[in-house]
Amino acid sequence: EHTVFHCFSGDAAFARACVERGFVLSFAGTLTFGNAAYLREAAAVAPVGQLLVETDAPFLSPMPHRGRPNASRLVPLTVRALAEVTGVDLVELCENLTATAERVFGSWEM
Repeated sequence: EHTVFHCFSGDAAFARACVERGFVLSFAGTLTFGNAAYLREAAAVAPVGQLLVETDAPFLSPMPHRGRPNASRLVPLTVRALAEVTGVDLVELCENLTATAERVFGSWEM
């Protein structure tokens, strides 16, 4: 059983409390907003194995698409922002996001 904070919107202190309890933090396009430094700080304190990304479609499109309908095709913008704030190589981050998603939600393979 896993706890995932959908569309995480807390600060770094709350993120620390969550990850200490083994919770997974899922970030949406809000991570890319100019006024969301607190979210980037929160993402930076979480271990890469406790991170996910999401669209929250049709809402919360990442920059520069803010204000327009969100879609799965925009997830890479959030992933790139997450790589930047965590300092994790993009390929490594994608591998970790996939592993975390499979651990939490199960494998696509039947």
